[in-house]
Formats: sequence, C-alpha cells, structure tokens
Amino acid sequence: MSDAGTRTVEHDIEIDAPADEVYRLIAEVVNWPQIFPPTIYVDQLEAGEGTERIRIWATANGTAKNWTSRRVLDPVARRIEFRQEVSAPPVASMSGTWLLEPAGAGRTRVRLLHEYRAVDDDPEGLAWIDQAVDRNSRSELAALKTNVELATAAAEATLSFEDTVQINGPRKEAYDFINEAHLWDQRLPHVARVTLTEDTPGLQDLEMETRAKDGSTHLTRSYRVTLPPSLIAYKQVTLPKLMSLHTGRWTFEENADGVAVTSQHTIVVNTANIAAVLGPDATVVQARDYVRDALSTNSRATLGYAKEHVEKNAGS
Repeated sequence: MSDAGTRTVEHDIEIDAPADEVYRLIAEVVNWPQIFPPTIYVDQLEAGEGTERIRIWATANGTAKNWTSRRVLDPVARRIEFRQEVSAPPVASMSGTWLLEPAGAGRTRVRLLHEYRAVDDDPEGLAWIDQAVDRNSRSELAALKTNVELATAAAEATLSFEDTVQINGPRKEAYDFINEAHLWDQRLPHVARVTLTEDTPGLQDLEMETRAKDGSTHLTRSYRVTLPPSLIAYKQVTLPKLMSLHTGRWTFEENADGVAVTSQHTIVVNTANIAAVLGPDATVVQARDYVRDALSTNSRATLGYAKEHVEKNAGS
C-alpha cells in the first residue's frame, strides 16, 4: 500500500524469447483476445504518436466488464504505461506499467505493475480487486509466455477464416437477426437451446447447445460485445474439446445492394485432444480442417437464415 486506500502490486515472469518480440505482442492490442484468456475484445478509439486510447472488454472473477484506458508506449525502453480512464465498479481507479527487461541468452523478464483503489475505499471491494488483479495477471503472464515460446507450434494449430453473404435488405435488420441470439433456437435448426443475458448494455453472455452434422450436440458459452450497427465480437469461454481458443466477429458492411454480412473465426486447435476426438493417426491439419468445416457449416447456415429472414421482411 502506498497510502491508506491505494494498493500497489507486481507480478513477473521470465519468457524464453527476445524482449522486442514480447514487447510487440503486448503493444498490439488487437491480438489480445487471442493472447490473454480474460480479454474478450479490444477497440482502439484513438491513436497518436506513442499514445493510444482503447476500450477493453474482459472477464474478472468470472464476470464480464469493460473499461476505457489510455496507454503510453515506449518501444525503445520497452515500457508501456496504462491508466483506466473509465473504470468499472468496484474499481475507483486503476493504472499500471508493463516493463520488459532482457534477461540474457534471448530471454525476457516481464514485470506487470498495478496500482488501484476501490470505490469509497470499501474493504470488500478492494479484496475483490485484489483477487481479480492477481488471477488475471497470473493468467495473462502465463498465456503470454506460452504464446511466445510456442509461436511456431501455435502457428500450425491456428486458423482464421470467414464466410460472407450478400443480403438485399437494410443493415439494421441483418444486425438485429445476429444480435437477437435469444431467438436462435426458434430461427436456426442447428441451435437446440439458447440462453442470452445482457445485464450491461452491449455486453452479452450467450450459452448455446448446437447440433453437429452427425446429430451430436455440444454446449458452448461466449461473451459478446455488440457495437451497432456494424460489429458483434465474441469470445468463447466454454469450448468444444478440439479447440483451446475461439474468437470471432460478425461484421455488417452496407453497399449498393444492401448489406454484406461476414462471419469471421480465429481458432487454435487443442492438440492434446486430437487423438481422443479424431483417432490416434489424426494430424493437426486434419483437426484444423475438421473444426473449420464444423464452424463454417454453422456460420453459413446462420447467414443463410439471416438472408432469408431479412429479405422476406423487406419484401413484405
């Protein structure tokens, strides 16, 4: 504690990778949902010379929250300072620093410092923040270490792809179809059951049971960030066995014929489960293709039903 209500804490880890490479991964916030488990989505609001303003959606103690931060980036010193501009209760203020220090033989010591206080200096609120900061810091540093050190292996197991459909109708109607996921069990045959909650406007908790082509079902849970009228971003937090990461975006781009709706996925195959799911001789490439086929099949189906729904309403 630096005073009666402010807490100062530090977490650190050593990574077997050069400091410049580690700095780049931390500096490029667009990749955070793939690198850091708690991060759902990051939106860059402003960018200047060595500074930026970002909005982050992430989980803390199992609860999804969002806040706005300003960052000061110094690639020469490999130092990134951040301060929450708008914090989410029980946090009254939060700031910190990433420090990256060469540790010899191509290794890097990563230090993550936080300074924070609770609303009204409430002891229970401070205890909640202590727990969230400790859990998220350990999770972020461990994920950063894994992501950097296994970059080559992860590249083979990682895949990004997208499907697009042209809808001859208003963008708002197309956006609403994807946004209203609580109706998907009525609108989409591959959705067996769905539960959607939105306690904070624009931040959804979506739990779904979906049917595969072989008739089996699997349960997933995702957090979704809705930014109308052009973007819905999500991150799955309950995953099928063959995936260790799944993030995605629905985008809605107006054009002369209506709206182009795109479903984008980024996945990382859970290589430890390939043999159990696909057999002992299955390869990473085969697992990647299997996951892509399953996700793309559902995406194309959803896009097709969205097109039918919007164009039918537009013509009525």
